[in-house]
Amino acid sequence: MTNLRWKAVLIVATVLICAYGIIGVPKSKDELLANWNNNIRLGLDLKGGSLLVLQVQVQDAFKSEANTLIERMKEEMGKQGIAYGSFDHTDPATLAEADKIEVHVKGIPSDKTSAFRTVASDVAAHWVLTPVNSTDYRLTVKPTEALQLKEDTVSRAMTTIESRINGLGLAESRVQRRGGAGSESEILISLPGLDDPARVKSILQTAALLELYVVKDGPFPRQEDALAKNGGVLPLNTKLMRSQPRAGSDNNEGWYLVTRTPVITGRDLRDAKPAQDEFGKWETSFVLSQDAKGRFGRFTEANVGQRLAIALDSQIRSAPTIQSRIEDQGRITGASSQQDASDLALVLRAGSLPAGVIYLQEQTVGPSLGADSIRQGLTAGLIGLIVVIVIMLGYYRASGINATVALILNAVLLIGCLAYLKAVLTLPGIAGIILLIGMAVDSNVLIFERIREELRSGKATMAAIDTGFGKAWWTIVDTHVATVVSCAFLFMFGTPAVRGFAVTLVIGLIANIFTSVFVSRAMFQFEMAGKGANPTLSIGI
Repeated sequence: MTNLRWKAVLIVATVLICAYGIIGVPKSKDELLANWNNNIRLGLDLKGGSLLVLQVQVQDAFKSEANTLIERMKEEMGKQGIAYGSFDHTDPATLAEADKIEVHVKGIPSDKTSAFRTVASDVAAHWVLTPVNSTDYRLTVKPTEALQLKEDTVSRAMTTIESRINGLGLAESRVQRRGGAGSESEILISLPGLDDPARVKSILQTAALLELYVVKDGPFPRQEDALAKNGGVLPLNTKLMRSQPRAGSDNNEGWYLVTRTPVITGRDLRDAKPAQDEFGKWETSFVLSQDAKGRFGRFTEANVGQRLAIALDSQIRSAPTIQSRIEDQGRITGASSQQDASDLALVLRAGSLPAGVIYLQEQTVGPSLGADSIRQGLTAGLIGLIVVIVIMLGYYRASGINATVALILNAVLLIGCLAYLKAVLTLPGIAGIILLIGMAVDSNVLIFERIREELRSGKATMAAIDTGFGKAWWTIVDTHVATVVSCAFLFMFGTPAVRGFAVTLVIGLIANIFTSVFVSRAMFQFEMAGKGANPTLSIGI
């Protein structure tokens, strides 16, 4: 009896823990429904929402890598006293051209060739150095490093996007690779419960690439005016950048001539938050890292009186004049509202994307469609459950109650595990639950038939029950392990919908072993313990 009491305690405790994960400890009907909605997370196909497809502009990461390489080589060559004529790199416009980017070094003195090659081998270990002539050289990315950079760029973009979405409180969202030939740089984002994705799209499309440039000239009303002033050719190591149009301004375009290489980038940020200026207007303040603090301080001290352009995503937000040495703080003005300033601070804190993203596709699923799916799925499951219960009770009589209780507990354990794991329930997941009804019944049928065989052979009731469960155990384990292996392959290679099906099925299979073997056997033992020395078992024909 002591053994039975411990089994009862274990079963009741397991059920209560799962029930707590599903509904908590509600004090009212409204609180019960609220806890249910919070703990049972529905997917896009059930809850409704938006599906976005973004493409990572991997070529931006290659450009950034080339700029970093140029700066490091300039710094090292300066230390070694190696003169040079110019540095520049090609400008790949498409994803296919990204890994073909080239860095050009011109004007290396002949007597410094050996020293230059040493610097290149140390600084540009991931690049291939090729001489063009006696003074000029070309650097190209190694194929293996190009593949790694592409992979890292997409992975970092996914991490940053996920961080931004979670910062908005959309914790049930999913960010993953789209997959398929030609779409390696595409990201699939599902946003359950979001029927107006305009704000999220704006935040995701914002690369939040913060850069500070030295202003050489401008602003110019038109790009052509800047070119005309310089004889149609831009000065060496400079470029034109467009300023962001201000709300309510008649002049919708302005161009600045800035240095090609930024002084500070978004990688140097430590924090960002919304703030208000002395006039009550909203802005976004930022703080630089400790390393960038010293570098920026030295630069601003040496360039007092110069203008510094603050650019976000290649558009200049403002171009203030450096009045004095600036240590580690700055601000980005022009926010139209507190939300605008907060959104910008959010994406800056989450980290700038390693490359820009463009919006490819959007699909919106209405909540009514999801409600229909839930209703039809639950109806199908309920009908199947009732039919199964009627057949089990009719065929196995009183022993069919064990199978019915096991089915109900199986559902409670499954939903409880989904709640604790914060898993998202999708329509394929509901299909997995319905499939589990049949698999759970199959396990009970296998056990019951084994018990009936032992009873027909003349064994005593308790001996027949023990032998029946013992013989059926390994068969149940074999079938469940085979199904779990299949689910593992579905999860590794399947689409998100198939993965949801696999996860639900695996959790249900584990719960089924507990309910059909442990719980069902304990119920038989409880029943037999109350019938005296010679118990009888009602298990049908």
